[in-house]
Amino acid sequence: MEKTYDLIIIGSGPAGLSAAIYAQRAGLDTLVLEKEYISGGQVVNTAEVDNYPGLPGMNGYELGMKFRSHADALEAKFQIAEVKDIIIEETQKTVRTNEGDFYAKNIIISTGASHRKLGVPGEKELAGMGVSYCATCDANFFTDLEVYVAGGGDAAVEEALYLTKFARKVTIIHRRDELRAAKSIQEKAFANPKIAFLWDSVVEEVSGDGLLQTMTVKNIKTGEFTKIEADPKDGLFGLFGFIGMIPNTGVFADKVETDDKGYIKTDEDMHTNVPGVYAAGDVRVKSLRQVVTAVADGAIAAVQVERSMSDY
Repeated sequence: MEKTYDLIIIGSGPAGLSAAIYAQRAGLDTLVLEKEYISGGQVVNTAEVDNYPGLPGMNGYELGMKFRSHADALEAKFQIAEVKDIIIEETQKTVRTNEGDFYAKNIIISTGASHRKLGVPGEKELAGMGVSYCATCDANFFTDLEVYVAGGGDAAVEEALYLTKFARKVTIIHRRDELRAAKSIQEKAFANPKIAFLWDSVVEEVSGDGLLQTMTVKNIKTGEFTKIEADPKDGLFGLFGFIGMIPNTGVFADKVETDDKGYIKTDEDMHTNVPGVYAAGDVRVKSLRQVVTAVADGAIAAVQVERSMSDY
């Protein structure tokens, strides 16, 4: 007979790891499924997390590894597997993956969200060849080169600040005439002599001979197009996209209730509309998506699972 876990956690970002820690402490027979080889979710690609209580200025990768080490110390079980489908029955849930089927009484979905693509011609072809979505991963490739950042929120401006450690100039392209980032982050950007701004503008197209060498930018107020070309001495420039997130809910979209953007709807205790299925972290509808709120979500979801087990 196949093993049935008390709980399967899908995703091992801050929400999933927090849920694993609380589940292990509660004595729940738990399995964490993660499709990537490194746990931690988006935070591991963040240069600096400056708002996690008690750990100001913490490197994102280091913070993610601390979460994973805590779960490992409690002997949480992990399996590298990509979830393809879930089958929900009253007393058992089947999670189908590329590594086979796994069974549980409860599921916590903590698959997070991914960076939204710019959706312009040439983007797909030049991804990894000048177009990127992770400054921590790729900043060193643009040492002493010019770099552009599309977006104006916290992530965009924080990544732009990080890129100034490598690039000779960083230009933020934003569709509005003011940034949406927190004031403290904006102040750092405006004070940085390496950062310039292209207001009321969006990227329309990128191109190049195997590398990003040309970009067309449109001013949405005037309709004017500007063609940006790489300095001939450089041969390329960088473009980092930070224009929002898309929830990783494709597999679950027809299994649980979501909003019009695809985020999973839950109550304040992380219950979805399906008994025994919970959601935590960036994947769910919420007003603030930060590491600290993801960790709280994961803890709440695991405690709710523990309390529900009295029904079995």
